[in-house]
Amino acid sequence: MNPKSGSGTAETGVDFRDVGCAVIYHHGRLLVAQRGYGSNLGGYWEFPGGKREPEETIEACLVREVWEELRVRIRPERYLTTHFHVDPFRRLALHFYLCAWEQGSPVAYECLAFRWIEPEEMRRLMFPPADRDIIETLIRKKLYYFGRLEKTGASRQDGS
Repeated sequence: MNPKSGSGTAETGVDFRDVGCAVIYHHGRLLVAQRGYGSNLGGYWEFPGGKREPEETIEACLVREVWEELRVRIRPERYLTTHFHVDPFRRLALHFYLCAWEQGSPVAYECLAFRWIEPEEMRRLMFPPADRDIIETLIRKKLYYFGRLEKTGASRQDGS
Protein backbone atom coordinates (compact mmCIF):
# COMPACT_ATOMS: atom_id res chain seq x y z
CA MET A 1 0.00 0.00 0.00
CA ASN A 2 1.29 3.45 -0.84
CA PRO A 3 -1.04 6.05 0.74
CA LYS A 4 -0.73 9.38 -1.02
CA SER A 5 -3.96 11.11 -0.07
CA GLY A 6 -4.03 14.84 0.32
CA SER A 7 -3.33 16.92 3.37
CA GLY A 8 -5.05 20.18 4.04
CA THR A 9 -8.32 21.52 5.34
CA ALA A 10 -11.44 19.44 4.90
CA GLU A 11 -14.83 20.97 4.13
CA THR A 12 -15.54 21.04 7.87
CA GLY A 13 -12.62 23.40 8.50
CA VAL A 14 -10.77 20.68 10.43
CA ASP A 15 -7.14 20.22 9.42
CA PHE A 16 -6.42 16.83 7.79
CA ARG A 17 -2.95 15.31 7.79
CA ASP A 18 -1.29 12.13 6.61
CA VAL A 19 1.34 11.13 9.15
CA GLY A 20 4.04 8.51 8.68
CA CYS A 21 4.98 6.47 11.77
CA ALA A 22 8.21 4.44 11.57
CA VAL A 23 8.34 1.24 13.61
CA ILE A 24 12.14 0.92 13.52
CA TYR A 25 13.52 -2.43 14.61
CA HIS A 26 17.15 -3.46 15.20
CA HIS A 27 18.63 -6.38 17.18
CA GLY A 28 15.42 -7.15 19.05
CA ARG A 29 14.63 -3.56 20.02
CA LEU A 30 12.46 -0.69 18.79
CA LEU A 31 13.58 2.92 18.43
CA VAL A 32 11.10 5.32 20.03
CA ALA A 33 11.31 9.09 20.50
CA GLN A 34 9.93 11.42 23.15
CA ARG A 35 8.03 14.49 21.99
CA GLY A 36 9.25 17.87 23.22
CA TYR A 37 7.25 19.51 26.01
CA GLY A 38 6.33 22.50 23.83
CA SER A 39 4.53 20.30 21.30
CA ASN A 40 1.11 18.66 21.26
CA LEU A 41 1.27 15.62 23.60
CA GLY A 42 4.61 16.87 24.92
CA GLY A 43 6.49 14.26 26.93
CA TYR A 44 4.69 11.35 25.26
CA TRP A 45 6.70 8.64 23.51
CA GLU A 46 6.04 7.91 19.85
CA PHE A 47 7.19 6.09 16.79
CA PRO A 48 9.42 8.56 14.90
CA GLY A 49 7.92 10.18 11.84
CA GLY A 50 5.76 13.11 10.94
CA LYS A 51 3.54 14.90 8.46
CA ARG A 52 3.67 13.99 4.80
CA GLU A 53 4.49 16.86 2.44
CA PRO A 54 2.36 17.39 -0.71
CA GLU A 55 3.28 14.93 -3.49
CA GLU A 56 5.49 12.93 -1.10
CA THR A 57 4.90 9.23 -0.55
CA ILE A 58 4.54 7.97 3.00
CA GLU A 59 7.76 5.99 2.57
CA ALA A 60 9.68 9.12 1.50
CA CYS A 61 8.08 11.03 4.39
CA LEU A 62 9.35 8.41 6.87
CA VAL A 63 12.90 8.52 5.55
CA ARG A 64 12.95 12.35 5.65
CA GLU A 65 11.25 12.75 9.04
CA VAL A 66 13.37 10.12 10.82
CA TRP A 67 16.53 11.74 9.47
CA GLU A 68 15.35 15.20 10.58
CA GLU A 69 14.28 13.98 14.02
CA LEU A 70 17.02 11.48 14.93
CA ARG A 71 19.73 11.63 12.21
CA VAL A 72 19.23 7.94 11.44
CA ARG A 73 18.88 6.34 8.01
CA ILE A 74 16.04 3.84 7.66
CA ARG A 75 14.44 1.74 4.94
CA PRO A 76 10.65 1.29 5.03
CA GLU A 77 10.12 -2.45 4.61
CA ARG A 78 6.44 -3.16 5.10
CA TYR A 79 3.16 -1.32 5.48
CA LEU A 80 1.51 -2.37 8.76
CA THR A 81 -1.74 -0.44 9.20
CA THR A 82 -3.44 2.95 9.13
CA HIS A 83 -5.25 4.31 12.17
CA PHE A 84 -7.47 7.38 12.02
CA HIS A 85 -7.55 9.87 14.84
CA VAL A 86 -10.06 12.73 15.06
CA ASP A 87 -10.23 15.54 17.59
CA PRO A 88 -11.89 18.97 17.46
CA PHE A 89 -8.91 20.52 15.66
CA ARG A 90 -7.69 17.92 13.20
CA ARG A 91 -8.10 14.58 11.52
CA LEU A 92 -5.03 12.38 11.23
CA ALA A 93 -4.37 9.31 9.14
CA LEU A 94 -1.50 7.57 10.95
CA HIS A 95 0.31 5.24 8.53
CA PHE A 96 2.51 2.71 10.37
CA TYR A 97 5.39 1.04 8.53
CA LEU A 98 7.90 -1.54 9.69
CA CYS A 99 11.31 -0.01 8.95
CA ALA A 100 14.84 -1.39 8.92
CA TRP A 101 17.52 0.66 10.62
CA GLU A 102 20.29 1.19 8.07
CA GLN A 103 22.90 3.49 9.61
CA GLY A 104 23.62 6.25 12.07
CA SER A 105 23.59 6.58 15.82
CA PRO A 106 20.42 8.31 17.00
CA VAL A 107 20.69 11.89 18.21
CA ALA A 108 17.78 13.72 19.87
CA TYR A 109 17.84 16.40 17.18
CA GLU A 110 14.12 17.26 16.92
CA CYS A 111 12.84 15.36 19.93
CA LEU A 112 13.40 15.43 23.68
CA ALA A 113 14.94 11.95 23.95
CA PHE A 114 15.07 8.54 22.29
CA ARG A 115 15.36 4.94 23.49
CA TRP A 116 15.96 1.49 22.04
CA ILE A 117 13.43 -0.68 23.89
CA GLU A 118 12.08 -4.21 23.96
CA PRO A 119 8.57 -4.35 22.44
CA GLU A 120 6.96 -5.13 25.83
CA GLU A 121 8.46 -1.95 27.31
CA MET A 122 6.03 0.12 25.21
CA ARG A 123 3.33 -0.73 27.77
CA ARG A 124 5.28 1.13 30.47
CA LEU A 125 5.83 4.31 28.45
CA MET A 126 3.24 7.00 27.85
CA PHE A 127 2.23 6.82 24.16
CA PRO A 128 -0.60 8.76 22.48
CA PRO A 129 -3.98 6.99 22.75
CA ALA A 130 -4.07 6.60 18.95
CA ASP A 131 -1.04 4.24 19.18
CA ARG A 132 -2.54 1.75 21.66
CA ASP A 133 -3.86 -0.74 19.10
CA ILE A 134 -0.65 -0.90 17.07
CA ILE A 135 1.42 -1.29 20.25
CA GLU A 136 -0.60 -4.32 21.34
CA THR A 137 -0.41 -5.80 17.84
CA LEU A 138 3.37 -5.32 17.72
CA ILE A 139 3.84 -6.98 21.10
CA ARG A 140 1.52 -9.88 20.24
CA LYS A 141 3.13 -10.49 16.83
CA LYS A 142 6.72 -9.50 17.59
CA LEU A 143 8.29 -12.70 16.26
CA TYR A 144 6.30 -12.46 13.05
CA TYR A 145 7.19 -8.82 12.39
CA PHE A 146 10.64 -8.47 13.88
CA GLY A 147 12.07 -11.94 13.32
CA ARG A 148 11.60 -11.36 9.57
CA LEU A 149 13.95 -8.37 9.52
CA GLU A 150 16.65 -10.08 11.55
CA LYS A 151 16.55 -13.24 9.40
CA THR A 152 16.75 -11.33 6.11
CA GLY A 153 19.76 -9.32 7.27
CA ALA A 154 17.95 -6.04 6.71
CA SER A 155 19.92 -4.43 9.53
CA ARG A 156 23.52 -4.35 8.41
CA GLN A 157 25.36 -2.21 10.95
CA ASP A 158 25.14 -1.72 14.68
CA GLY A 159 22.98 1.32 15.50
CA SER A 160 22.48 0.64 19.16
